[in-house]
Order: sequence, then C-alpha cells, then structure tokens
Amino acid sequence: MTETSRKRCVVAYATRERQYIWVVDLPVQASIADALEAARRVADREAASQRAGERATAAVDVPWDTAPVGIFGELRDRTDLPADGDRIELYRPLRSDPRVRRRERVQNTRRAKRLPE
Repeated sequence: MTETSRKRCVVAYATRERQYIWVVDLPVQASIADALEAARRVADREAASQRAGERATAAVDVPWDTAPVGIFGELRDRTDLPADGDRIELYRPLRSDPRVRRRERVQNTRRAKRLPE
C-alpha cells in the first residue's frame, strides 16, 4: 500500500448501549458513501463470523442509507471526500431536542419555587 493511492478511515455508529467502530481501507478518491459501503461489508462479515447463539453485531440495525453523516462532529454530504485518518460518523436521531428539555426543566423549577408552602 502506498501512501498516495490509499487512505484509511474509521466509520463509527453509536447506540445507547454500544459504540460500533469499523476501520476501512479506501482508494484516495473514495467518498463518504464509499466508506459507508466498505464499513457495511466489514460489519456484515463480522456478523456472519460470530458463533451461533451470540447476539450479532447491530449491523442490520445501522441506518446505513438514511442517517445523517459527518466527520468529527461536522455534518457532511455523502459525496464529500474524507481525508486519511478521518472519523466518519453516522448520527442517530435524538429522542428530543436538548434545548427544549432544558427549557422545560427551567420552567418546572421556576414553577416549583412559586408554589406557596
């Protein structure tokens, strides 16, 4: 492998219970979509090689085609070209907006302080 013809990226996806990491070796001109496809193949191989009776890796549950993607926390298009060493992340939807939850907590705290004892 020459440095100019290949790059290595990490594809990451996290659930509440576990984080999944797949290291993929790609051509220099590979896009984020190419990296995701390579990671999907790695995940499928891992799931197929696990012993019967064990919980298979969540590769089946990974939203490969629909999840928003980014590199190091910055949203990107699937057509963008990652650099060697980039961490490509698949984002899952939040249950609720953290800003809304915080506002609700503040309102509840204020209401509780106003209640007569």
